[in-house]
Amino acid sequence: MKPELIVPAGNLDKLKFALAFGADCVYAGVPIFSLRARENQFKIDSIREAVKYTHEQGKKIFLTCNIYAHNHKIEPFLRAMEEMVALKPDAFIVADIGLISIIRERWPEVEIHLSTQANTTNWAQVKFWKSMGVNHIVLARELSINEIRGIHEQVPDINLEVFVHGAMCFSYSGRCMISNYLTGRDSNQGMCSQSCRWQYRVYKERRERKERRERQDYQELEGQYFVEEKERPGELMRVDEDENGTYLFNSRDLCAIGYLKELEEAGVTHFKIEGRSKTPYYAAIATKCYREAIDLIEAGKNVPVEELMEELATSANRGFTPGLLLGSLGGNNQRYDKNESYKTVDFAGIIRSYDEKKKLAEVEVKNRFEKGDKCELVMPDKTISQKITGIYTLEGESVDTAHGGDKNVLIEMKKKPDEFTLIRKEIV
Repeated sequence: MKPELIVPAGNLDKLKFALAFGADCVYAGVPIFSLRARENQFKIDSIREAVKYTHEQGKKIFLTCNIYAHNHKIEPFLRAMEEMVALKPDAFIVADIGLISIIRERWPEVEIHLSTQANTTNWAQVKFWKSMGVNHIVLARELSINEIRGIHEQVPDINLEVFVHGAMCFSYSGRCMISNYLTGRDSNQGMCSQSCRWQYRVYKERRERKERRERQDYQELEGQYFVEEKERPGELMRVDEDENGTYLFNSRDLCAIGYLKELEEAGVTHFKIEGRSKTPYYAAIATKCYREAIDLIEAGKNVPVEELMEELATSANRGFTPGLLLGSLGGNNQRYDKNESYKTVDFAGIIRSYDEKKKLAEVEVKNRFEKGDKCELVMPDKTISQKITGIYTLEGESVDTAHGGDKNVLIEMKKKPDEFTLIRKEIV
């Protein structure tokens, strides 16, 4: 069986780009009950449209409802499930064993995919979940390729899904408590504040003695370090770290495009990309690159890994790592120096329509571009160069610059672009 590529959809627009650029399946959050609840732009009507559109394309859609529910959320969850089940998505991605047992009892026909939040790390767990009626497991991100192979050998008749690209949490498969501890926003309830990305300063215990004396837990810190977050002066937090530590929890981004063949041979049936809160450009580029790699592997051809990684790097990232697929890489998985996102291009805009008669394309501007800029048009099956020769407002006024966040603009374009065309320009 050819592995399927699963791509995130934070809204309907991203979903359409993911499908256009080669996703086999997309996953979208059930409102309130997914772990991207703050960024999730789907409501019941747009979920309905998403399911309909995805099935019209002959593809699959999975709905994510992977919170760990407290008592007060169970009844609202069941009411939401009534509506969602009626839409007939291809599966629900769930983590909470209690919610899974209720779904199994009330809707036995529903396909359940076990979320990575359930931290499945061994074959015994997989056998247990299979006995619960779960036939598709999103494995914990802490597993090596050899460990995945061992699970497949013990339980060969179950789908195994693995994350292959995107941001990683400082946590155990996403079950992080840092956000809850520092801000009161529980990541396991879909409200992550991304505290792992904040900037921290490291001090030796002799500094800020007054603050230490006022806090009982810092009265015996001889030889220790504590940190102060940039935006929270005076709020001291104990940490064991050397003088080079600043971004203490800041992981590099996962990129496993060079290990897809090994993962498939180890028994992985589904490759998953992370990033429901990211841009349509990210969804398109990540999908396009992994689609090409999967297809080349299936055709028995070599994958141009370096070339594809260069293309992946055009989208914002914190540097790449294979995560724990090769075993522990220690500190090489972290970025201690800064929290900057790296990219080699700016996502300039999305072409929304084209006037054949006037030879003008309407662009939704995402980042600034100017008349005379050399850009590229990124389409599902090709990328071509495009110089910006003219920019106009929708009222027809000629301007020199388009700004992200402003109204759409018109640009001169001799040939009609394909549907789902993105514009990018090189950063100089």
